[in-house]
Amino acid sequence: MLVPFEFDGFESITDDTSDLDKNILFLLTSQNKKYYKKLKDKPRYISPKVLMDYWSLNKLKVAGVTGTNGKTTVTAAIYSFLLDLGERPALQGTRGFYADEERLVDKSMTTPSILETLYNMKVALDHECNYFIMEVSSHAIDQERIEGIDFALKVHTNVTSDHLDYHGTVEEYRRVKSLFFADDSPKLLNKDNIKSITFSPVNTLTYGVDEPATFKVQAFSMLHGLTTGIKYLEQEETFCSPMVGLFNLFNLMAAVGSVVMLTGRPLSDVCEVVEGFAGVEGRMEVVSRDPLVIVDFAHTDDGMQQVFNAMKDRDISVVFGAGGDRDKQKRSRMGAVAGKFAKKIYVTSDNPRNEIPEMILEDILTGLHGKENVTATPDRKLAIKMALDDLKKEEVLLILGKGDETYQEVKGVKHPFDDREVARGVLGL
Repeated sequence: MLVPFEFDGFESITDDTSDLDKNILFLLTSQNKKYYKKLKDKPRYISPKVLMDYWSLNKLKVAGVTGTNGKTTVTAAIYSFLLDLGERPALQGTRGFYADEERLVDKSMTTPSILETLYNMKVALDHECNYFIMEVSSHAIDQERIEGIDFALKVHTNVTSDHLDYHGTVEEYRRVKSLFFADDSPKLLNKDNIKSITFSPVNTLTYGVDEPATFKVQAFSMLHGLTTGIKYLEQEETFCSPMVGLFNLFNLMAAVGSVVMLTGRPLSDVCEVVEGFAGVEGRMEVVSRDPLVIVDFAHTDDGMQQVFNAMKDRDISVVFGAGGDRDKQKRSRMGAVAGKFAKKIYVTSDNPRNEIPEMILEDILTGLHGKENVTATPDRKLAIKMALDDLKKEEVLLILGKGDETYQEVKGVKHPFDDREVARGVLGL
């Protein structure tokens, strides 16, 4: 990446050795130092920490959110709450980069390179933002793509199992996630899932639904959204939300606790603005209410189970697949979870990438042996049509895995495909 940087005769700064010339300063990072060592003529360089100081990025309060599920919703909720409280936050994550209520960068990596993140922080400062909210992936932690950043708050949503194609084992995945919480930065952890990580107890607060926690749910109702009584120290308040599902209660608790910790505002102030956040695209997004059709990004067995639990008062029909070139171990587990909760199951392609779609379907179907009402087809559009054609009034159709993605990746090519648009087209909406 190459970004403008006027300093001591330099015009730009890069973290890519192939971009270097006499007018470009080099940002030496943990990721690129092996390439730097191979250079015959070593260029002048600075570190991420020095760049942060030069751009005065410590003026921003940075909050990082990590976990298997919930990162996108929690960061978006924190961003929304801060805006409604009159603050000026920026947001970086899977859905892009936002500052001053404007999307400046389209969807990208969950956590981009450290240079891109620092440049986005500079842009946020230029927009007079005072908070920078970011998603932090396990890949970014492992590859040190967050080096040099001083976090005002680190948030844990949950850690189950994901990205085993990269990390190898669940134990290694959890070890990497735990690295994020090993220092003495202020932390907010999910007490109901706290055994999934190790952490420094210094400056640590918790939130919980079942377990005793600093931010504790006293009572809740999931009828017509979420109505929740919450206690924090001696403060007791109630918030309402149009969002559905127990997992979204955890997401909202994480966001409420985060904003209280970041701003120091009374719990009552934060609870007042919760209702204004309706969720993010592709996360429990209602495509149709009659019949009820919902699209969600859930792409792990744990994520699917959370979505199913949110709809367990209805008969469930589900369309889902699994991504190619990714963790194969979770495929049969995804099938098993669907078999446990759904009455009608349509197994299909997700983003097959470089794998043969039918082979991915076979992996999923091993978790569905002996189950009835299972249909398998690699044609995702056909699967959605079949599910909708057979959907009864009292049932809900869950289309899982891709969320708000607008493409399907096959052998390196991204073909236009949007679950929501396909469903609307079949329904004539």
